[in-house]
Amino acid sequence: MKKISNSTTQRILEAADIVEVVSDFVSLKRRGANWVGLCPFHNDRSPSFYVSKAKGVCKCFSCGEGGSAVGFIMKHEQLSYTEALRYLARKYNIEVEEREMSDEELRAESARENMMALNEFAMRFFEDYMTRNPEGRDIGLAYFRYRGISDAMIERFHLGFAPEGRDVLYKRAIERGYSEEYLISTGLCTRTDDGRVYDRFRGRVIYPVFTLSGKPVAFGGRTLRKDKSLAKYVNSPESEIYSKRRELYGLFQAKQAIAKEGKCIIVEGYMDVISMHQAGICNVVASSGTALTVEQVRLIKRFTSSVTLIYDADAAGIKAALRGLELLLQDGLDLKVLLLPEGEDPDSFAQSHSSSEVMEFIKANETDFITFMARILIDRAADDPANRARVINRIVRTIALIPNEITRSVYIQECSRILFISEDVLQREVGKAFNELALKSREDKMRAESLTSIPAEDNQVTDGERTQQSGGDASHSGHASRLRPYELALVCMVVRYGNYPFAEGVDEEGNSVPMTVLEYILDDLAADSISFVNADAALLMREAERLSRLSWDDDLHREQQRLMEIRDAAFREGVEQIRATATDVGSISALERSLTERIDAEYADGVKEFSTRYLARLLCSSQDDVVRNLAEDLVAERHILSKMHTKYARVDTEQDLLGDLVPRKLNELKSAIVATRILDTQNELKSSLSDPERVMALMQHLQELEAMRRSLAKLIGDRVISPIK
Repeated sequence: MKKISNSTTQRILEAADIVEVVSDFVSLKRRGANWVGLCPFHNDRSPSFYVSKAKGVCKCFSCGEGGSAVGFIMKHEQLSYTEALRYLARKYNIEVEEREMSDEELRAESARENMMALNEFAMRFFEDYMTRNPEGRDIGLAYFRYRGISDAMIERFHLGFAPEGRDVLYKRAIERGYSEEYLISTGLCTRTDDGRVYDRFRGRVIYPVFTLSGKPVAFGGRTLRKDKSLAKYVNSPESEIYSKRRELYGLFQAKQAIAKEGKCIIVEGYMDVISMHQAGICNVVASSGTALTVEQVRLIKRFTSSVTLIYDADAAGIKAALRGLELLLQDGLDLKVLLLPEGEDPDSFAQSHSSSEVMEFIKANETDFITFMARILIDRAADDPANRARVINRIVRTIALIPNEITRSVYIQECSRILFISEDVLQREVGKAFNELALKSREDKMRAESLTSIPAEDNQVTDGERTQQSGGDASHSGHASRLRPYELALVCMVVRYGNYPFAEGVDEEGNSVPMTVLEYILDDLAADSISFVNADAALLMREAERLSRLSWDDDLHREQQRLMEIRDAAFREGVEQIRATATDVGSISALERSLTERIDAEYADGVKEFSTRYLARLLCSSQDDVVRNLAEDLVAERHILSKMHTKYARVDTEQDLLGDLVPRKLNELKSAIVATRILDTQNELKSSLSDPERVMALMQHLQELEAMRRSLAKLIGDRVISPIK
């Protein structure tokens, strides 16, 4: 069985323009933001077939047919999903990469789920062993307390201890029904040449590594023995669920504080993160002693563009700081560096100072990378002209990594001031270095594309799994049809605006937390333990969550790069026009400021539009028929305002009203659920008249449900919202 690679599918979906695709079969005319024509799926006498370029979908509001570019081709040309992709690939001259799917790949999704569940079990096992077993308390818990770690931090980071025994975890996991295969593949256990199985982390304190969503995917274990033949740290190996390039220790615990503070502090080790959090500095993550990767930088950029590197003042710390500079600058982050006093590391410094003292020290001593590099490298060069020239060249090449032209210019001015070198000379050298790096980047990309093999793909949810992945037995309870309009109303918000920046929540500590529409809905439903009872709605919601977790970061980063290239080109063109027409220096400065503000606003609007359309594009092009068809129905808008109505007044769109609509639809679902529980209680009451005690209990419960419904009614208000049919 052959399957088109995921990377090819993504390229096809990105290239396919719904207006161009439909225009091959339908004569379209522009009508406002949309296009309209005669429906090709029925005998249409007046144009009722609408095409939305922004949403990437088409819809006939007479017969109901339509869909994404893929869906339209499937229906119009009577093609399968794969055949429709091939059709679009030919249209847009995209080379199709495909390969045979192995049985192992078909089982990959199930394997991932089992491995994640096993890691969750292991984390709880390590935690319980440290807090409830005498050995764990005497060794593991005693160590953390010796290091000054509070019980609150032990719980926050789920710290634990692995027993000294050879295979204690192994035996416990097998007893609970977990497979030896997954114990080996997750790295929790190892198998010797003679076939015996050992626990990897035995006798070590445990630091779980979490994904951004809070799932344990790996562990770090530190030995407490003084035996130098033992490795101080042992870490989980790379696996199907864990890639060290894609994880940052502490990011799950720090993401809310990073967003609130607008800054991410990067340190080196586990204890550095934990002690900083304990000191009240919670926007801290660790690279865990390895060089930063592109994937880790993209994770950080999801929450902030401002980063401070904190390292020890020794030679190793300085080397690590310099190593992390280039990657952060290349991704356009606002970068500062902080070296701690001699003999201190973030762990010891946080333990010996108050929260305010740590924050004040950071604020007073963090420096921009030019000042840092100049102070460290120039001091080393001393009075040797050749060494000084080499250091300056290194600084020049570092500035050349910065993608933003204005930012590069500012750093060139600063470098000129610090190093006493002509700004014109630096400008020329940075320009040369920038062009060389750009050429090398293009060559490397072309070489990589020619050598890289087809990547493994994440399995998608299949039709056969729908029953197992539905809302459970509740879907057969008789209330699915009652709740369906309300569930679909929420799913509609997710399809249309899932990754749109929506609101700021508040965690238990009162910290502000940025949330997308999807995150807000999932968080609210989870808080009340609500799951959908309609299988298709539940399936689509899970697929939206999976896609956001799987590919959102990479796709957003790629779109930001594309928009930034457009922005930079527009800026250069605008500056040339301004300098060719302006009459004085004051006018040039004012016009350039106005130009910068305008193109920055266009860039921000582009990112926001991409965030809004992202899930709709993917879900409407899903291979799963249920997901695709439901998403297509929910994306399409049935009514379009006339030109006369919009000519004289601004009309609030659904997107403008999200702040009211999303909470309202959540409360309407909750109210509907309460109504079903009232019906169930009333029915039970009728059948329990012979049991006075049971009747009293049911009456009390009925009163509580009615009070709950009245409370929800107040939140919803008097306005009637027609549910989606």
